[in-house]
Amino acid sequence: MVDGKADAKNRTALDILVAGAGYVGLAAAVSLKQARPSLAVAVVDAAPAGVWQKDGRASAIAAAACRMLDQLGVWAEIAPEAQAITEMIVTDSRPSDPLRPVFLTFDGEVAPGEAFAHMVANRDLNGALRRRAETLGIDIIEGVAVSAFDVNGAGITVHLADGATLKARLLIAADGVNSKLRDMAGIKTVKWDYGQSGIVCTVAHERPHNGRAEEHFLPAGPFATLPLKSDKDGTHRSSIVWVERSEDAEKLVDGDDLVFEHELEQRFGLKLGEIRVADRPRAWPLGLTIARDFVAPRIALAGDAAHGIHPIAGQGLNLGFKDVAALAEVVVEADRLGQDVGALDVLERYQQWRRFDTLQMGITTDVLNRLFSNDIGPLRAVRDIGLGLVERMPRLKDFFIRQASGLSGDTPKLLKGEAI
Repeated sequence: MVDGKADAKNRTALDILVAGAGYVGLAAAVSLKQARPSLAVAVVDAAPAGVWQKDGRASAIAAAACRMLDQLGVWAEIAPEAQAITEMIVTDSRPSDPLRPVFLTFDGEVAPGEAFAHMVANRDLNGALRRRAETLGIDIIEGVAVSAFDVNGAGITVHLADGATLKARLLIAADGVNSKLRDMAGIKTVKWDYGQSGIVCTVAHERPHNGRAEEHFLPAGPFATLPLKSDKDGTHRSSIVWVERSEDAEKLVDGDDLVFEHELEQRFGLKLGEIRVADRPRAWPLGLTIARDFVAPRIALAGDAAHGIHPIAGQGLNLGFKDVAALAEVVVEADRLGQDVGALDVLERYQQWRRFDTLQMGITTDVLNRLFSNDIGPLRAVRDIGLGLVERMPRLKDFFIRQASGLSGDTPKLLKGEAI
């Protein structure tokens, strides 16, 4: 692992350079290096060293992604601090309603003893992947951005902001939804703003959640409570993902703490006893961003650089892990066959695998958000009837669980828990 920028100047020839040291970028580097130790792999990240340790958020990791993390040798480290989601309920109401009837319930297992998702602290996930990368000999160059790149027939020359130059056969852009590398490559996006923001915070409460997640569809957007592992002193905790209109979210986060806590309590309720906000709430604007192409000569987009979707289905991070699993499988197969891992015909196999699935999920979350984030009476009646019908159809519920767990469709080997 590298903190100093000067050391990057001594590194000239790589097979694969990953831009972005988030979960997607680190997982991509680890997947490729573990499967093909002969590949020279490095990661470069614009964020200063140690910034990832300040991330107090948590993420829902689907069963398929847990299988992949296990195959990558990091789940055993993460699991003791992960909280299994054992049950999920869905309601449709208004914040002022005295009762919230449950329209839909899901058992939390995809197989006996295997939860369909776990809540994992972002610090734990990132830290475990970093340590695994270090074990595999992957250098992580921190605090320096990619400023430009030049593509030639044999590879790609990457220029860093500190003056260093790296050469690789393939550049993987995992630098987030506002990807600068995507823009540099001239890849256009389909993009629009929902006029909503997602408020994220951790809530401490008196009584245990027993692993139950809840999603309340409210007129301004969904309000989700996601179970977290109790902290070291035994305090029961849940993660909140609270969608509001952007102007209201900004007022709530920047305004009086008592007002925030009152509005939170109105939505959270007192079923788990008294609650208190355990960290500083933050808000992020929500929109839909899908790259028109996932690849360009010598470049592959992965994670939010390829797609940013609404959190209503909790699938953003898991889509990114699916990108990683598919890209790693394609690249590893090409390398075994003696093919150029950065050649466009190789990368197009990855694009064909992932683009339709991503577009489908983007459309699904867009439709769900538009269907449920309103207070139109007739529409509310129709959607509640639909939720009730799903509740009465076990096979359809099983289908949705498989979708949520990431185990449906053309699943890459890593997501099945298989080596590539």
